[in-house]
Amino acid sequence: MSENWTAVANAISERLTELGMKQRELADRSGVSQAIVREIQRNTVQRRRSDRTLEALAVALKLHPQHLLALLHNRKPPAVGEPREDMSDPVTARLAVIEDRLTEITEELAALRADVAALGDRQRR
Repeated sequence: MSENWTAVANAISERLTELGMKQRELADRSGVSQAIVREIQRNTVQRRRSDRTLEALAVALKLHPQHLLALLHNRKPPAVGEPREDMSDPVTARLAVIEDRLTEITEELAALRADVAALGDRQRR
């Protein structure tokens, strides 16, 4: 599975802006060197990083510990408070993608049903 470092970089940049935080503060809070934070945020060096590094950054950004890991692997990030997933299990990963898509389809179907019901109500008038 390919790694999406651009998504990780964008998420870090967006979250830093939301929190009004600077790279230096993120580095201090996460225990990750500012040079590494800069490389990841600017997506200048794409190399394997420890899961712990991404988890430390996520926690310092007040996100779910696996948020950045999920983005890296093109998965939907878990919400804060959700249980941890086994990110290395390909079956779990695929099931999570299928589950997310099924939720989207269910929501679209509910919207279509509401539209059809509204059309039926208009025609009866």
